[in-house]
Amino acid sequence: MKILVMTFRLHAPWTNSLKEKRMIVKSLVVKLQNKFHVSAAEVDEQDTHHIIVIGIAAIVPHNAMADSIMDEISVFVENNTEAEILDEMREIR
Repeated sequence: MKILVMTFRLHAPWTNSLKEKRMIVKSLVVKLQNKFHVSAAEVDEQDTHHIIVIGIAAIVPHNAMADSIMDEISVFVENNTEAEILDEMREIR
């Protein structure tokens, strides 16, 4: 059994308030949870309204499945937000 861990750092320059940012975060987190059955949450930069950091974790049976799911999540995040992806971290534990 393996643990898949991902972190996305996104830049949303059009957000003018934390409330507006949180609406974007909530929408993306709920979509990730529903589609991939993973744990997802905003994990850093909660007080900065232009930067979004989302952490994702899931338990998978083996490395091949982890790689496949991470690739799918990466494409999903890119296609489901207007924010620019500044950084993506992947890890299998």
